[in-house]
Amino acid sequence: MDFDLTEEQRLLKESVERLLADRYAFEQRQAYQKSPEGWSRELWRAYAELGLLGLPFAEEEGGVGGGPVETMIVMEAFGRALALEPYLSTVVLCGGILRRTGQKELLPRIADGSLLLAFAHGEPRSRWRLDHVETQVENGRVTGEKAVVLHGDSAEKLVVSARDGKGRIGLYLVDAGATARRGYPTQDGQRAAEIRLDGTPVEAVLAEDGMPLIERVVDEAIAALAAEAVGAMTALQELTVDYLKTRKQFGVPIGTFQALQHRAVDMLVATEQARSMAMFATMMAGEEDAAERRKAIAAAKVQVGRSARFVGQQAIQLHGGIGMTAEYKGGHYFKRLTMIDQMFGPADHHLERLAEAGGLFD
Repeated sequence: MDFDLTEEQRLLKESVERLLADRYAFEQRQAYQKSPEGWSRELWRAYAELGLLGLPFAEEEGGVGGGPVETMIVMEAFGRALALEPYLSTVVLCGGILRRTGQKELLPRIADGSLLLAFAHGEPRSRWRLDHVETQVENGRVTGEKAVVLHGDSAEKLVVSARDGKGRIGLYLVDAGATARRGYPTQDGQRAAEIRLDGTPVEAVLAEDGMPLIERVVDEAIAALAAEAVGAMTALQELTVDYLKTRKQFGVPIGTFQALQHRAVDMLVATEQARSMAMFATMMAGEEDAAERRKAIAAAKVQVGRSARFVGQQAIQLHGGIGMTAEYKGGHYFKRLTMIDQMFGPADHHLERLAEAGGLFD
């Protein structure tokens, strides 16, 4: 199997990395984080100009006709830069739902950066179960509570999951301004919101039986997060090696100590293991067989989560006290990797799912 990027994919990779290198230094990221929305509108417009916001959409939908590999390239670059913008929530999750439910008139607005969306699915008691939905829809109005909605405080429209009178979990488009929202920063510097819907009017019914679609877009989101984690792990491993080369003890760089060299190599091995599984998740994200796709995505989530924890812990220990400070980039990578592991269920949760399914190769 050929894992080389095409010429167009290499150009995409170079363009994204160049943009983020110029505009996402650590000090710049801290400034974006302190803005009212917690991210950069100016950079969001730059993403639109570069075609990143329309990447998964067909040309007739205002996009560029990319696929999972292109999404992987962008998300890995975002991981290296610790990007804060709502790409996962707007483009991957909600964009993935809208392009499969006939809402094609909204996709050009996503692609040009003029429409922000958030996927309001998780609830206070749902933990990581996708089928635990207590929010109700009746007579075209939605009532319930949604928790930890990624970038829900800046979204203009919400894709909401709710149960109808027949017990089906459907997907509904609502105006975010018609809900009660409480936004807050998460531990990794991103943004989320608690959302209360109290008879909020439905603008459009996206899917009356939406569980298969929810599972599919969440699998695609996990594949995208795996790529982001690989980007963050790669940057953190490189940052740690550079530190070992410059930090001196007993008059010599600590990187000359063989025990620390071995630990740096172990970090590299864990990162490459995660990279392999992230690529596997990317290849399987478009699999039509839902059972096979879920097993592959679960296996990738297990390896990426375990690698992220190992690389993060080793980096903090090898950096010593500086690794824990808010003024140093290393700790921020570890926070983001920890949050990625928790999103849509940590490694242990997906290991249970994989065991229940009979393993990856049953």
